[in-house]
Order: sequence, then C-alpha cells, then structure tokens
Amino acid sequence: MAGELRIGATALILVLCFSMSCHFSFVAASSSPQDIQILNAERRIDLTSHIIKVFLTLKIENTGESPASEVLLAFPPTEFDHLALIKAAVTAGKQKKRTYLPLDVKPTELPNGPNGAKFFSISLLNPLSKGETATLEVLYVLTHSLEPFPAEISQSESQLVYYRDSASILSPYYIKQQTTFLRTPSNKVESFTRVESTNRAGTELKYGPYSDRAPYSFSPIIVHFENNNAFAVVEELVREVEISHWGSLQITEHYKLVHAGARHKGVFSRVEYQSRPSFSGVSSFKNLLARLPPRVHSVYYRDNIGNISSSHLRTDYHKSELEIEPRYPLFGGWKATFVIGYGLPLQDFLFESPDGRRYLNFTFGCPLVETVVDKLTIKVVLPEGSKDPSVVTPFPVEQRLETKYSYLDVIGRTVMVLEKKNVVPEHNSPFQVYYSFNPIFMLAEPLMLAIAFFLCFVASVAYIHVDLSLSKS
Repeated sequence: MAGELRIGATALILVLCFSMSCHFSFVAASSSPQDIQILNAERRIDLTSHIIKVFLTLKIENTGESPASEVLLAFPPTEFDHLALIKAAVTAGKQKKRTYLPLDVKPTELPNGPNGAKFFSISLLNPLSKGETATLEVLYVLTHSLEPFPAEISQSESQLVYYRDSASILSPYYIKQQTTFLRTPSNKVESFTRVESTNRAGTELKYGPYSDRAPYSFSPIIVHFENNNAFAVVEELVREVEISHWGSLQITEHYKLVHAGARHKGVFSRVEYQSRPSFSGVSSFKNLLARLPPRVHSVYYRDNIGNISSSHLRTDYHKSELEIEPRYPLFGGWKATFVIGYGLPLQDFLFESPDGRRYLNFTFGCPLVETVVDKLTIKVVLPEGSKDPSVVTPFPVEQRLETKYSYLDVIGRTVMVLEKKNVVPEHNSPFQVYYSFNPIFMLAEPLMLAIAFFLCFVASVAYIHVDLSLSKS
C-alpha cells in the first residue's frame, strides 16, 4: 500500500513538473519578440513650428530563423498621448531610382512593454528571411508637445518653450548605431541636456552616434529654446459641404480659434504694437492663410458682429489663397470665432462611379496653414432623395448619419457626419462620399414652386372674383 502511494505521488509530481515546464515554455515562446536588430537608425526632429514632425529612418535585419513580417515601433506614454499621425514606407531601388512603398501601420499591444510603453505594428510587404535587410522611412507628428516656459509673458517678451524627449530611440530591438538631430527655429537656445556625444551647430542639436544600445534604452533630455511661430489651434471646426445637383457646391466653415502659446499678461498697447512691430508682440499673430480649391467664388469672411473686410483673395487655375485678419491680433490665451464661406463648381468634385452611383471627392482636414484642429466635424449634406450613403477615408474617423431640412424639402436631406480629433495638415487628403440618387427628385423643388405659384394665382383670382361680386352687389 505504501509503495502504491509512493508511486502515485511520484507520478503526480512528474505530471506537475511537466505541466509547469510546458507552461513556462509556452510563455517564453509567446512573449519572445522576433529576432530583428536595427543596423542603423537616424531620427530628425523638426521643432521649427508648434507642430512637431519626426522623420525616422531604420535599416533593419532579420537575424532569426523564421521570416519576419512586422516591425514594432515603441512610444513612451507621454508622447503617445500627443501623437496625431504616423506613416511608414519601405524604400526600393537605388539612389536615383529610389521609390517609397507605403506600409500599413496599426496600434498593437505588447504585454512585456516597460513603463506603459505603447506600440505600433508596421506590416512588411514581403517577409524578411534570415539575413535579409530593409530600410523603413517613418513619419510621425506630435501636437501640444511644446510647453511654454515661462507660462505667461508680456507683450514685449519672446516666447520660450520646453521640449522633452530621449537622446536614445525607444525601441524593443537592439540598435547597433543611432543618431538623433533636433532643429530649432533659431539659434536662440537657452539650455539643453548634455549627455555623451552631444554637439550643437547653429540651429541643429546632435545626439550621437551611439553604438550597441540595448532594447528600451532611454536617456531623457530637455531643450529650452525660443519659438515665436504662430501657435494657432482650432479648438473646434465644423465644415458643412452642401451638394446641389443644379451645379453648385456650397462650403461653410465655423472656426473657434485660440493662441495656444504662453498666456499674455499685463495690458495690451496697440500704439506700441503698431509702432514697434519687430519687438512688440513677436509671439502673436494677426493673419492666417487658408488654401482653398481653385475656381472658388462667392467668398465671405465674417464673425458675430458682421462682415470682416480685412481679407485678401488670390486665385489662379491651380489654387486659391485667402489671407484673413481677425479684428485684433491674437496673443497667448486669446480666442476668436469666425465663419468662412465659399462656392465651388460642382463638376470639379462630383463624379459618377462605374456602378452608377455618384460620389463626392473632397479634401479632409483644415484649410488653414500650420494649424492644429482639436476637433474636426465635416458634414456632407446630400441632395434630397439620396440613398445608401457610404464614405471612404484614408484613415479611421467616426461617422454617423443625420437629417437636415431646408427650403422646400419634404423628406429632408441625408447628412453624412465625419468626426476626428487631433487633426494636422498631414491629414489633408481626399475622401469620398458615395450615394445613390434618382434624377426624378431634381424635379421636386421646381414642381413645388410651380404648385405654389399656381395656388397663389388661383387664390388671387378667387379673391378678385369675390371682390367684384361684392362690388356689384
């Protein structure tokens, strides 16, 4: 009996050991990253605007036995929260005949990422076999990443900002060699973090080259520099695109604009502002440029008070530029609300697909140059009687349907509503709205007008007849 118990206990221990070994081997297999190393990484950070653009070049190599079909990008959580856009491409060909093939980039999760790091996955067009290399070009854009310091400045002071990052590129892979360049708007740099291999020449800061950096290496740096560019941020923009099959496309844009730089303190002196424009209010802005489509017409610019005459329109066959001036210059923390409206020829934007459906081809984003939009809403008002609307966008957006009633409408007009937050100029890409439309609905409004005129005519004739009858009596 004791021997049987010893045999059973031994068997139980063996089973437990086997199961635990299987469990640990499974965890190790599932959590181990692909055997990829970065042979060379070069990062260029453009700090000349309040919109930060980062250009990252990665030369990768697969050192594992199995093919690699994706590459991971890591971001610290503070940077991820300000990430507006990320694009990736793979280079093909040599210098003179080099081409860039776009790649899919999607957010992903890595359970063993340190300190809340966030990840994106780049899908390669062709998996990399052992020993093969590829060069990736990555662009990502950050907003609201420059911290004004001091937070408040007077009318005559320049604006200084902080930028925080890492001298080493955060990556889940071993990096054989890497270099980081930062470009500032001017050579007025108050201070910057000095680590090994730090050099500064004019408006450029260089960190590196660094060799043999382990995965998730991080070396925090802070750069304190002058940036007097327009920190123009549109807190909310509503663009309404109304389609009329009678040959017109009417655009109405409602802006809520704010200067997102260091807040203005003290009293504003217009006399000083106008007499010393190169010294007074250097961080403010008094005009903005809107790039509109060509052949624009019936342009207006107004606010709650009325029409604003301080605008200039320049048009040609390729583009239209509208330079607008608010009623007052905008300093840090100041806001302005206004409306821009214009008309466009329908034949330039409305087309017919091979399956007989009609579609609108229009540009997403904000027409104002170098502007961040915290919340963008685009409302495409379809003609009455439109059915089965659908939208195609180059990036994910929130969408829903509404109904709008206008003059002489019976069943109302379908409105395709698109919403996106944290929009930058790189989002200015074409999108399409498809819908079905029966041409018979184009006769609805003229028919209603004809009936209305006929009823008015009948009513007036009846009134005259009754009036004459009373007169004879």
